[in-house]
Amino acid sequence: MSLSNLNKKEIWTIVLLVGSYLVFQALADIGATKIVRIYGFAIPAGTFIFTLTFTLRDMLHKRLGKEWARATILTAGGLNLIMAFYLQLMTFLPSPKFFALEGAWNSIFGLVPSITIASIIAEVVSELLDTEIYQLWKSRFAKFPQWSRVLVSNAVSLPVDSLIFAVLAFTTLPLIFGGESLGISTALGLTLGQIVWKAIVTGVSLPGIYLVKDRD
Repeated sequence: MSLSNLNKKEIWTIVLLVGSYLVFQALADIGATKIVRIYGFAIPAGTFIFTLTFTLRDMLHKRLGKEWARATILTAGGLNLIMAFYLQLMTFLPSPKFFALEGAWNSIFGLVPSITIASIIAEVVSELLDTEIYQLWKSRFAKFPQWSRVLVSNAVSLPVDSLIFAVLAFTTLPLIFGGESLGISTALGLTLGQIVWKAIVTGVSLPGIYLVKDRD
């Protein structure tokens, strides 16, 4: 793709896809620090918006190609790591006496290291896997409907993301950073809840793949 030949609509499409992906990843990482209960399932609050990043990634892959998708994934991982360290640094800096919200601010934005790092690792691994599955399905089953690319790649990568995140965040990394390890049974329970809700969000977001043109 020659960037010099892009028209106004194509420029906006690229910026919106890449920008939305980066913002959604950051919001998902912040949301992952809180566990919520929905219809009996305990899941990280970032689950809903994070699932949308997989469809965005597929849309970006379709419009711009595999290398653009891979570069965006790695960039998002790096930026989220910078965000986590920056927010953590802010909690260590003192506030003036007139700023009465220091404790509340630190409680909200002092991200739990084990959860933040687990989220970043899980998203990079699963999104790169999603890229490979999408490309493989597109190459071998080109005549299948485009929504099948999203469905198949998400069906493989989303459970992988859920398992990596839950195991790292709640069993392994707490032992490194100082915290309570909840045990493998709790981690597997969180994995199940994430998979169920990610499947629902995936089903709703499937038509999004038709909003962009194929680069071919």
